[in-house]
Amino acid sequence: MISKTKKARVIKETRIHDKDNGSPEAQISILTARIEELASHLKKNQKDNHSRRGLLGLVASRLAHLKYLEKKHPKRHSALVKKLGLKK
Repeated sequence: MISKTKKARVIKETRIHDKDNGSPEAQISILTARIEELASHLKKNQKDNHSRRGLLGLVASRLAHLKYLEKKHPKRHSALVKKLGLKK
C-alpha cells in the first residue's frame, strides 16, 4: 500500500490539470507505483502467494487502463508510456 504523500506526488507528476485525480494517466501512474512497491515486497517474501495474486490483479487493471488510453488518446498513451518507462 502506498502512502498518501507518495500517491499525491505520483498524481502531481502525471496529472493533466490542477484538480485532476481520476484521469487514465493518474490512475495508471498510481497502479504503476503500487505494482513497483508490491514487486519489491515479493522479492523479499517469495512465498507470499496472496500478495502475488494481488499483483496480478493490479497488472491486469493497469493493462486495461493502458488499452483504453491507447484507443481513445494515442498521443497521450505514448507520452505516458515513455514517462513511466513501460514497455509496449
